[in-house]
Amino acid sequence: MKRGYATGEARKERILAAALMEFAENGYRGASLARIAERVELSQAGLLHHFRSKERLLVAVLDYRDELDVRKFDITSAGGIEALRGLVRVVEYNSRVPGLVQLFSVISGEAVTPDHPGHEWARRRYRRLRAQMAAALHRGAERGEFRAGLDAEAHADRLIAMMDGLQTQWLIDPDQVDMAAVFSGYVDDLITLLRP
Repeated sequence: MKRGYATGEARKERILAAALMEFAENGYRGASLARIAERVELSQAGLLHHFRSKERLLVAVLDYRDELDVRKFDITSAGGIEALRGLVRVVEYNSRVPGLVQLFSVISGEAVTPDHPGHEWARRRYRRLRAQMAAALHRGAERGEFRAGLDAEAHADRLIAMMDGLQTQWLIDPDQVDMAAVFSGYVDDLITLLRP
């Protein structure tokens, strides 16, 4: 029984990885369940056995993408300067995986409409990220790395805006925008600004 479960989980992860690429290449509306099934050598019915609809598959893929980041970078337990440096590592990593960045950008752009299946995911994700970043900045202030009374929530909003805005510019014109270098410089400036 344990082996069957492991096999099923491995198959689900293969489906999620293939779907992630399909959504990254074609967006939600242009993605094809048939192509995803073909990539993992399943029938479309076999694919739907694991994920009952395209909408559920999309949400699972978005969660999977976030899980990949959490596996690589544990920013939530960090605080202060360590957390900000962790964000720099995330951006540096993202500069090496344009497909993942494209997926996020395409889905986030599509998800601004309330009827998009990724809309609630995007809303929850941004709320979670803002809260995590603000908490990390507060921890930095508590440890004396940052000045007391900083507006952690406003800085968290700015960090997210900088990351997302740079991603968009980099995807559109990668030869002119060094996303990792610009973000690293922004974080260096922010650390200087926040020090006591």
